Amino acid sequence: MLNTNITNFRKNIFELLEQTIRYNEPVNISTKAGNAVLISEEDYNSLMETLYLSSLPKERAKIIEGLHTSLEDCLSEDEVTW
Repeated sequence: MLNTNITNFRKNIFELLEQTIRYNEPVNISTKAGNAVLISEEDYNSLMETLYLSSLPKERAKIIEGLHTSLEDCLSEDEVTW
């Protein structure tokens, strides 16, 4: 995560926005009133989807089950039907 103050953010807003979008690099912007974090729309949408799926009990249980599944018990990529 990049860290900058509001003055430098204003001076470099275009470059920082491009870097955030292109490389998904969040920017922490500090001000006297507090901090803000700039993230790409792609990262924001992913975060919202993760929060949504985590809020559904059945989906959350599937995710937890998957975390406890060993790789040997998983299908190889060649066996997956898309």
